[in-house]
Amino acid sequence: MPLRKSTTRVGITACAAALLAAASLTTAFGSETRDAKTLSAAPLTTWQTNGIVWSIASAHGVVYVGGSFDSVRPPGARPGEREVARKNFAAFDAVTGKLLPCSHSFTRGPDDSVRALDVSPDGKVLYVGGSFGQVDGKGVANAAAIDTGGCSLRKDFRPVVEATVRAIDATDEAVYLGGDFQAVGGRSRRHLASFSPRGALLPFRADIDRPVLAVLAVPDRGKVIVGGDFQQVNGSAESALVGLDPWTGATVASYPDWIPRDVVGVKTLARDGDTFYLGAEGQGTGVFDGRIAGRLSDGKMLWKDSCQGATQAVVPYQGVLYSASHAHNCDSTPGGFLDGRRQHFLANSARDGHLLHWFPDTDDGIGESNGPRTLAMVGKILWAGGEFTTVNGKPQQSLTRFAAGPENAAPEGTPRLAAATTRAGKVALTWRATWDRDNAELTYRIYRDGTLVASPKQRSTWWNRPDMTYTDSVTPGSRHRYTIAVTDGRNTSPASKPVDVTAAAKTRR
Repeated sequence: MPLRKSTTRVGITACAAALLAAASLTTAFGSETRDAKTLSAAPLTTWQTNGIVWSIASAHGVVYVGGSFDSVRPPGARPGEREVARKNFAAFDAVTGKLLPCSHSFTRGPDDSVRALDVSPDGKVLYVGGSFGQVDGKGVANAAAIDTGGCSLRKDFRPVVEATVRAIDATDEAVYLGGDFQAVGGRSRRHLASFSPRGALLPFRADIDRPVLAVLAVPDRGKVIVGGDFQQVNGSAESALVGLDPWTGATVASYPDWIPRDVVGVKTLARDGDTFYLGAEGQGTGVFDGRIAGRLSDGKMLWKDSCQGATQAVVPYQGVLYSASHAHNCDSTPGGFLDGRRQHFLANSARDGHLLHWFPDTDDGIGESNGPRTLAMVGKILWAGGEFTTVNGKPQQSLTRFAAGPENAAPEGTPRLAAATTRAGKVALTWRATWDRDNAELTYRIYRDGTLVASPKQRSTWWNRPDMTYTDSVTPGSRHRYTIAVTDGRNTSPASKPVDVTAAAKTRR
């Protein structure tokens, strides 16, 4: 009997130097005429938690958040202000972000947490996994289920899982749990088990030597894709990624040479049609930490980026693969950057993997200092959770959201203008390009005595900000005041500090 699962889941030119710099960036930015359009990099107003968010799922207009936290607080509130008790689990309105009354307490001890969430295809059941021994004081063992209609704890789905559950994927006929465990209800299940929707352990069995961190059930392609820290599956070498029969657990797909052996684990899996995506976390310096796109039908790799900085989550949406990581070196990825500062959100073209111009960011945050940990596309809104405490440089803890607009991120500051004159009636203005989180090309508005005289354009990123110049023609010997502002077409920076200059009366030699 086949398994079924529903899939939801942007006159006057600058000098030649500036033009050359812009031309040199064309390859890095890609062709915007063929790139998918990204979401805005300006975050939506969002509630916060006082700890780490590990998982996000949604059903019927509700977003469920699981993690390691004791309370949530409203947007803009500082830690300790207006906090509402929520023990490792909270629910929010999927559109407005408003906190909802649906609440359960997942506890066990100092390390209790909700690590994995997934909903049934019909959205009626929320499956919860993690490290907990009680829900609202009732005994459970690292897994439970909630009726989404009334937010009530189900009595039927109570598997006894001996250790932490880190991944869940539910179909109409089976619920797959992956994690650290090696037994379920006293029966051997090494790091992966399958249950009926009502909690009965199914015959599915795979012998996996190390923890499973991600599960993607694709029964319409006859397999369950599994990712983790493992190196052996069913007696054969399988480095961090394998395809299993959804009923028996037998190996049906291998991915040799996709993942370097022994040093890399697969942390996240996602699907869009016949394409699946993974994110990796390497152990050590200079190992593979990036993303891979592959074809489900034949197991062919479609593209692979090689950014360094462990990928924690991926989610595809309208031709873009959004990811959460702490990428610090994307030098060999088209559109990428040299080793340096950490960038915690990225957007790859789903078509060929090159990086798109989308750079919202967080800090590393608390815990293991990885920043964002989980992503979920809920309708047209991207929800992100993790251990961060800032978003785009402003306080915001553990949860944030991004949408298509109408607002986008404003340019990051106003350039500092300088002026010089060596030729009769000529004033040379120079400045360094600024950058914008979601617009590659910005317009620089140059004002002479309060009147707009030029609007040169320039492409830039945070790691490539070309020097720009503009030469103005005025009456020899006349005195003028110049300012500059920068706009992305919707947001305009304040005007720069004015620069006063007297044009040369004759050319200086």
